[in-house]
Amino acid sequence: MPAWARALLGLVAGCAALATAQLVSAFVGPETFPVLAVGDATVDLTPAPVKDFAIRTFGESDKAVLVGGVLVVVLFGIAPLIGMLALRRLTYGFAGLAAFGVVGLLAVLTRPEAGLLDALPTLAGVGVGAWVLAWLVGRVAGDGGPAQGIGARPPLRPVEAGAPASSSTGAQGSGARSTEEGASASGTGSGAARDGGGDVVERPAVMWVAGQPRVFDRRRLLTGAAGGVAAAGAVYLLGQTLGGRQSVGVARAGVALPGPATPAKPIPAGADLRIGGLSPFVTPNKDFYRVDTALIVPQVNPDDWTLRIHGMVDRPVEITYADLLRMPLTEADVTLTCVSNEVGGPLAGNARWLGVRMADLLRRAGLQPGADMLLSTSADGFTCGTPVDVVMDGRDALFAVAMNGEVLPVDHGFPVRQVVPGLYGYVSATKWVVDIKVTRFDQDQAYWTPRGWSAKGPIKTQSRIDVPKVGDTLKPGRNTVAGVAWAQHKGVDAVEVRFDGGEWAQAKLAEVPGPDTWRQWSIDWDAKPGEHRIEVRATDASGYTQTDQLAPSAPDGATGWHTITVNVV
Repeated sequence: MPAWARALLGLVAGCAALATAQLVSAFVGPETFPVLAVGDATVDLTPAPVKDFAIRTFGESDKAVLVGGVLVVVLFGIAPLIGMLALRRLTYGFAGLAAFGVVGLLAVLTRPEAGLLDALPTLAGVGVGAWVLAWLVGRVAGDGGPAQGIGARPPLRPVEAGAPASSSTGAQGSGARSTEEGASASGTGSGAARDGGGDVVERPAVMWVAGQPRVFDRRRLLTGAAGGVAAAGAVYLLGQTLGGRQSVGVARAGVALPGPATPAKPIPAGADLRIGGLSPFVTPNKDFYRVDTALIVPQVNPDDWTLRIHGMVDRPVEITYADLLRMPLTEADVTLTCVSNEVGGPLAGNARWLGVRMADLLRRAGLQPGADMLLSTSADGFTCGTPVDVVMDGRDALFAVAMNGEVLPVDHGFPVRQVVPGLYGYVSATKWVVDIKVTRFDQDQAYWTPRGWSAKGPIKTQSRIDVPKVGDTLKPGRNTVAGVAWAQHKGVDAVEVRFDGGEWAQAKLAEVPGPDTWRQWSIDWDAKPGEHRIEVRATDASGYTQTDQLAPSAPDGATGWHTITVNVV
């Protein structure tokens, strides 16, 4: 059998195993799908420089690329090897599948809050994969008997008069064996010849003697493989469909949002300069950036959601989603920014949030003296450390339930997430939040701190050029240069732009409803032919002007002036 055929056996068995695991995980929980669990473990074990490279290269698609990579390795690396081993000895193939299953089980069962039932998708997948592998091996290898159809049909040819009946079989066997297996005038076979007396005799379709090599039946393999792949595809789609039906989409659609007890100020008419290519003042939910540590979005049913506040408090609090919606809600316009955002990067967005003030629930619990950290935990196990004093200083730090006038999207933390103005997301913006431990920075660490990031992450004043883009070709004459700047909870007081290292010029600033959002800016430029360098810097309300010193995003946020080069022709 050629190498490609051996590999095909393992590929089909691998498809069957993964499809079965997908189907079973639709009932147990989507996070128990072993491919996703292995991907999550890979994220945790990947060195920080590699993660940064993935984010820079693939952006929000980095996790899709990772999952695709895991599938490629499994289906086109591991599975074909298992197929080759299985044809040497079936137990070798089973051992390969078992080893693959052990890796999946370790990844699934080492997740936070994993239970024994979570192992079921992996075990079911390995079991079905082993069965399919055995079936395919049996289909192409058989047990050596003619009934298996594993040999090639011998060509029909007459036997000359006087020749023994066995002479028509060549190397396929002796005359005596042919007679024993019914290759006589009794009519049990399908090949035809004449015996010495001129009578017609028939031969079996397949005649194989032990010790002779079997003839590879390409069609038999391909039809079996095609059937296996088709069945695996159907099972996989069924699993996705059932998983979708069990998602929280229906529950989310049934949430009726109460109005805010404290509504946000109306967005000023001049907040959006409406320049083509400029980021809008309010970022649509579908365009809002995402940075998650989990490969699969947690599916948290609001009926099951509770928030527990404990630790250094006088009265531990546990609140349900219905309880939260009955509390006075506050509406606020807040720009969120990721600490991984490079100078001029896209990982920032502005939205109108609705939620309960975090300070109100913390006062209900009663903060004890000395507490300086809120260790929040997501439903997927991610942890985040937020300074207590920032949350309690009067800013609109929220347990948010809505975003831009609609129930919080699942991708952005439904049913509840944190929003804290002035802090990078890794120390403040926990999505799918379910637990708050009031503690101290010298006693606990959040997820990113031991991975090389600062324990506290106040947002640094930044500005960005949106129009034109790097490398754009412009026409000579009047051109508009525009972008956004942010200094959350301080506010942007000025933006300056300069061309080719000349004098700084003041840009026009858009209106803003408060200090917690980004601010659009624009400036007109009389462009002359040639290549030009454009730089921007912002000054916040405290009087601080962006430094020109370039620094990477780690450990506490990037610095430097956003600079682009354009051509005017």
